[in-house]
Amino acid sequence: MFDDLEMSCNQCEQTQGTGCRVEGVCGKLPEVAALQDLLTYTVRGLSHWATAARAAGVGDPAADRFTMQALFATLTNVDFDPERLETLIRRATAFRDELRAAAGSAWAAAPADGAATFEPAADLNSLIFQGAALGLPVDRTRPKDIQALQELTLYGLRGVAAYADHAAILGQEDSEVYAFVQETLTKTLDVSLDFEDWMALALETGKTNLRAMELLDAGNTGTYGHPVPTQVSLGHAAGPAVLISGHDLKDLENLLAQTEGRGVTVYSHGEMLPTHGYPGFKKYAHYHGHYGTAWQNQQTEFAEFPGAILLTTNCLMPPKDEYADRLFTTGLVAFPGVPHVHRDDFGPLIERALALPGFPEAAEAGSVWVGYARNTILQDHPMGSVKDTLLAYMKAGTIRRFILVGGCDGDKPGRNYYTDFVEKAPADTVILTLACGKYRFFDKDLGAIDGVPRLVDIGQCNDAYSAIRIAQALAEARGEGLNDLPLSLVLSWYEQKAVAILLTLFHLGMKDIRLGPTLPVFFTPKVLEILTERFGLKQVTTPEDDLAAILSV
Repeated sequence: MFDDLEMSCNQCEQTQGTGCRVEGVCGKLPEVAALQDLLTYTVRGLSHWATAARAAGVGDPAADRFTMQALFATLTNVDFDPERLETLIRRATAFRDELRAAAGSAWAAAPADGAATFEPAADLNSLIFQGAALGLPVDRTRPKDIQALQELTLYGLRGVAAYADHAAILGQEDSEVYAFVQETLTKTLDVSLDFEDWMALALETGKTNLRAMELLDAGNTGTYGHPVPTQVSLGHAAGPAVLISGHDLKDLENLLAQTEGRGVTVYSHGEMLPTHGYPGFKKYAHYHGHYGTAWQNQQTEFAEFPGAILLTTNCLMPPKDEYADRLFTTGLVAFPGVPHVHRDDFGPLIERALALPGFPEAAEAGSVWVGYARNTILQDHPMGSVKDTLLAYMKAGTIRRFILVGGCDGDKPGRNYYTDFVEKAPADTVILTLACGKYRFFDKDLGAIDGVPRLVDIGQCNDAYSAIRIAQALAEARGEGLNDLPLSLVLSWYEQKAVAILLTLFHLGMKDIRLGPTLPVFFTPKVLEILTERFGLKQVTTPEDDLAAILSV
């Protein structure tokens, strides 16, 4: 009955031209897109009442946490399940109504919003048509340039929500993060806000994302210790196996604890690679190593993996028949027909792994290094700190330039640019990397500069916080600003966490960022012109031309 249902989604890098209209490149169907738009709409209604209640001195921590979870569910490659999205929509409405009662007369001072009184349909099919009719909750009556900034801000808020949710799972929360997200959602109908106001809100979203990443960093390092340089095997052991993909460290901890002594070997995949550097996971001898590469290769790699597979966060692709019966989701990730397990009980996943043959024999396949996060670089060592070494090498010209080549990977043509760029970078440059964009070159031997490795893996996408802290410390030690460092950023982007990080870099005043493979389709010419004028944002061109420009500075 949804054959004629149109969708409009342009939130990721791989969307086609003006956006996905028939089916998402990610595999998202129109009915799922409609429900995600409706969920965002109902969360906006919740946010209006949460903001009004907060003004009246009333808060609801459960509603605040739910706001982050609901927005996280709308990220690319997270929730493909209409029934789970329906549940979230109805929970959003319930929270909204509770907050409306708590807010009382405070609502009179807030702008009118249909989302504040919207009544969801009684059945799922009708909800889908409601979502399709409403669309993405930006104000389509405003000029196109303001609409573009509203979209940019909304996608950034989704990224903030993802990091805030991860942080909250580890006990790290900040009510100001929740308040900003909710208040900003309510501003889409405030017609008094002009272009510059929305530009400021976008940058403030970047500031809030920095705080969310700081909270997550505190949760990760406070719980599992600061990452240390660690050599990670790319081979495998014989026997039953579990592959864990995504980002969430709490899920990894629970999986390792529940599989310990069960005769199952656990392997990381995708953004889980950096977790091998955390001291808290080193006590688990059955956490063997890493298997596979970036998320977009999972349909091939999961089919070849002979064990059970767990998806903990975004990056899920529609599963193929070859492994659909071995795939499990947890947290906010969901796909119709795929078993969903709670992090407190991975029993069904473990039993499935034990029923499978696993790897018939052990095999070696080389190794890679991880663990070069901020503490590794900035801490004092008895033999001298890495930071002091880097400062000396920069001053002497031994290291001509640091180039951060990282971000989200994808399968759209043009991403071989990043591999070629790294291979062509001269021997007196150091390549910093983070997130799954590293899989374009993570296993290449780039050598070292007087003992300093030329390829330095800082961690997951959220470890952009570590990269920022390192850059700030080096700039402070040199008595300079961030843009005075011999540092260039060459970034790939795919989804909304990358949008949030880009806004964080703009908030910090970082300039001359190269972004690709393509620029967001939701940018209007004026938005791009302003970002180019104020921040020097530019699209990647060719490795040769970009390297020449970077090294000429």
